[in-house]
Amino acid sequence: MLGEKMEEALNGQLNAELYSAYLYLSMSAYYHSINLFGFANWMRVQWAEELKHALKFFDYIAENGRVLPRPVEVPPREWDSALAPFEVAYAHEQKVTGLINSLVELATSQGDEVTRDFLQWYVDEQVEEEESASEAVEKIKAAADSTEELDRLDQEFGQRK
Repeated sequence: MLGEKMEEALNGQLNAELYSAYLYLSMSAYYHSINLFGFANWMRVQWAEELKHALKFFDYIAENGRVLPRPVEVPPREWDSALAPFEVAYAHEQKVTGLINSLVELATSQGDEVTRDFLQWYVDEQVEEEESASEAVEKIKAAADSTEELDRLDQEFGQRK
């Protein structure tokens, strides 16, 4: 059974994961609107991953306490460039890493080894998440203003599954 403080914190993270999914879906919609369908695909794949992360939190909380849904903040819908959403995505993943690390610290301070073990998957996952977003940012920056390179990246991002 989760302690009250841990339950509250995990519910907060569930909300953060749902926001992450919503953010990536908004980014996908933006890319669709500017005809970068491969970029849109990359973000849609990320959306699906974030939903899986949220459901893992939901299931863990439901099995060990009570899920207390909260309103999900509306994400931005417009960006200034093809690069901007990926820069936001990278910064967002860094923020999520911090949130996960704070949960690990809380679980440790509460002596909640089971939750700490559960969270280890997310610690490892965040390394991948940050790396993936950072790599995409660097590729887009390297493409600069080259239409050919942007088209090539759009095709590459369209292959993400």
